[in-house]
Amino acid sequence: MLDSLATLFSLEALLLMFLGTSLGVIVGAIPGLTGAMLIALSLPLTFGMSGEMALVLLISMYVGTVSGGLVTATLLRIPGTPASMMTTLDGYPLALQGKSGRALGLGVMASLVGGLVSWGFLVILSAPLAKLSLQFGPFDFFALVMMALILIVSVSGESLINGLLSGTLGLLAAMPGASAATGQPRWTLGFHELNDGLKLLPVLIGLFAVNQVLSEAWNLNRGQAASILHSNRISLNISDWFTNRVNLLRSSLIGTFIGILPGIGANIGSVVAYSVAKSQSSHPEKFGTGTEEGIIASEAANNATVGGALIPLIAMGIPGSVIDAILLGALVIHGLQPGPLLMEQNPEVVHIIMWTMLFSNLLMFGLMTFSIGWLAKLASLPKQLLIPTILTFCVIGSYALANRMFDVWVMLGFGVIGFFMERSKIPLAPFVIGFVLAPIGEEHLSEGLMQTNGDWWPLLTRPIAGTLTTLTIALLVFTMYQHYRGHQLQAKSQDD
Repeated sequence: MLDSLATLFSLEALLLMFLGTSLGVIVGAIPGLTGAMLIALSLPLTFGMSGEMALVLLISMYVGTVSGGLVTATLLRIPGTPASMMTTLDGYPLALQGKSGRALGLGVMASLVGGLVSWGFLVILSAPLAKLSLQFGPFDFFALVMMALILIVSVSGESLINGLLSGTLGLLAAMPGASAATGQPRWTLGFHELNDGLKLLPVLIGLFAVNQVLSEAWNLNRGQAASILHSNRISLNISDWFTNRVNLLRSSLIGTFIGILPGIGANIGSVVAYSVAKSQSSHPEKFGTGTEEGIIASEAANNATVGGALIPLIAMGIPGSVIDAILLGALVIHGLQPGPLLMEQNPEVVHIIMWTMLFSNLLMFGLMTFSIGWLAKLASLPKQLLIPTILTFCVIGSYALANRMFDVWVMLGFGVIGFFMERSKIPLAPFVIGFVLAPIGEEHLSEGLMQTNGDWWPLLTRPIAGTLTTLTIALLVFTMYQHYRGHQLQAKSQDD
């Protein structure tokens, strides 16, 4: 593995790594543009490179984009990437309190730790963990999805009913498209563009970016003070690394584990880590109001999913996310065979991937630490200029996904929906979680039921599925009890 360091420390590799990480951070910080879009657009540029150099560039971009979303999530309340969705919940409120540098500092620190922890797993445990994930059957995956859905309740804000309503709306929004069981189109209302269902990217851009644009425009017309913040430098102390060690390590491990599971992704990793951090906190009521624990959990987990997702990609040739699917295509284009054969026939490529991830994380930390003031200028632009610019990026990002106007209309529609949901105090996070998890759960449930001729018992009799199902039921009961106790205490305090 050390032999590959000579390749990585060549001038060409270092320049590509700097270019990829920088572009990734910038694109991640621009609302409406995603890492998947950047890497997909950059892939043709690698045709003239060797496979190793192409992967250096693409993986550096991967690391940079996941981290860059932190900036606008904190300063604009717009997640630059879906993976930073949960960072908006506490990063923006903390910035409103005049602590934007503090929020960004904690986010950058957590991003580095999450990346390094998952890199350790990638290097040391990639083979055994990939074998373990192979043991997951369809019922095991469905039970895992059910457990994640129950976690919706814990991020529902003050109202359990509004959270469940939001999650249900997300599940319903995922229904149009081909049925996982029969393959027949459903709920398409005659629109052939809906045969593949609603795409995640336009929905996310609409719910978070367009919604925010509408909110800013609404406040602009009402003469309210600007809510876009800025930061010139990062505020981070040495003691922060030690004080938050438990949250950092726990969230990084959660992100790594979820990253290994195909199809779950960085956004779900950050949601689960945020939920666990909230449940383990001594003051969970402060989550969503600017608590530092929430920022750390979200950013550590979403960066950790990068290393986790690379494990099944390298070991089995199974992509764990959209970006991993693009990287899989890059391997094939450059004549490399993903999966176990890659480790046997091209071990130097595997080592290059591992080293690139490590040094890209270190480079990302340095770049974001010293250039945060410049990056923050994206947020200090005048509203009259910023709003149409963001909206333009949103339109370009949605259109570029599949080169069709339909996705732009979907984005605008969900922007309006998100605007009215927030004004009605209905949280957006459960909607997104339900939307993302519904097709995954349906696919695995259909596959499991077809294998067992409609028998549901494996959900309880299989060791992994049974354990996850039991945990799901326990989580549901515990969450309902917590909300019941909260209402009782609130009623008692009002009587007193």
